Amino acid sequence: MFLCLGAAQASTRATAAPPARLDHILLWGRGIDQITSVMTVKLGFQVRPGHDPGGVANRYVRFADSSFVELLGITRPDPAFDPGMKEDQLALKGGPGSRSFGFRSAALDAIHHSLKGLDYAVTPFFTGPDSKKPGWRLFAFDRAPLSSNTFFIDYAADYAPDQIDPANADDYRVTREHPNGARELSAIWLVSGDAESDRRQLEKMGFGGAVPTRLPAAGARGFCVPVGPTALLVLQPDGTGAAAEAMAAGGPRVLGVSIGVADLGRAQRWVERGYEHRLTTYRGLSGESFLAPTRDDLGVSIEFHAILSGGAPCAGATM
Repeated sequence: MFLCLGAAQASTRATAAPPARLDHILLWGRGIDQITSVMTVKLGFQVRPGHDPGGVANRYVRFADSSFVELLGITRPDPAFDPGMKEDQLALKGGPGSRSFGFRSAALDAIHHSLKGLDYAVTPFFTGPDSKKPGWRLFAFDRAPLSSNTFFIDYAADYAPDQIDPANADDYRVTREHPNGARELSAIWLVSGDAESDRRQLEKMGFGGAVPTRLPAAGARGFCVPVGPTALLVLQPDGTGAAAEAMAAGGPRVLGVSIGVADLGRAQRWVERGYEHRLTTYRGLSGESFLAPTRDDLGVSIEFHAILSGGAPCAGATM
């Protein structure tokens, strides 16, 4: 779906934790073929086809846990941007990167009602990809409560834009298998100049339990906030590094993502071949991890980590 809407203001009241998880990020490339090439050849993901309405094409990297990364690229001069796309392009200065992400929940109506009661300026619901057979339903915010844009979304049971026959279980499985062994989008990293402000907003929205944390690999510190089985990292620069560079390049955005893989060694070998560069592992929030050198290509960091069986989100976060 092509949506990058803004979000809401703060308040001090808190609400119960919504039944939700992180769903996906919207990731812009310098072009749709450029970003596809990086994701497949250099990083070892399978990229699924999308559509190209109005000169902005999308493609998908889908995972076995139902999360995904939506790839976006401009395909013609003077594309038909929606307001969110235009805002993204201005902030990213036409370069690669991400400023928008989504929460997924089957309780959209209850969450919408709760946030409205907390004085958030939530939008009406949007559906797509067309009115004949809506596959997804979502709402966003008119004023951003977080440093990056966000929305809440859910999908119809038979919605699968990368499959001809959603009833075919083998097709579903194969479209979520990757040469690098990726299985899940486990965390999204946000960076701003004030991680505490994002933490307070998330707590008000119902996402409490924040754990102070540092990410030396990105030169960042802040909080790890559990969101169902996933984690949202709200960060700010901590000395030099990727976080400070991202803020200097254009301000708050999605700094990176964490991807759980079935075999960390295989993923590391694939990325080392793709980038022709030796990489070292480190002990990250999700255990043994390595960072792919993707910032120049994608405008975001991609961390690969071994999947932890039964590990709770933010369990490894410490100051």
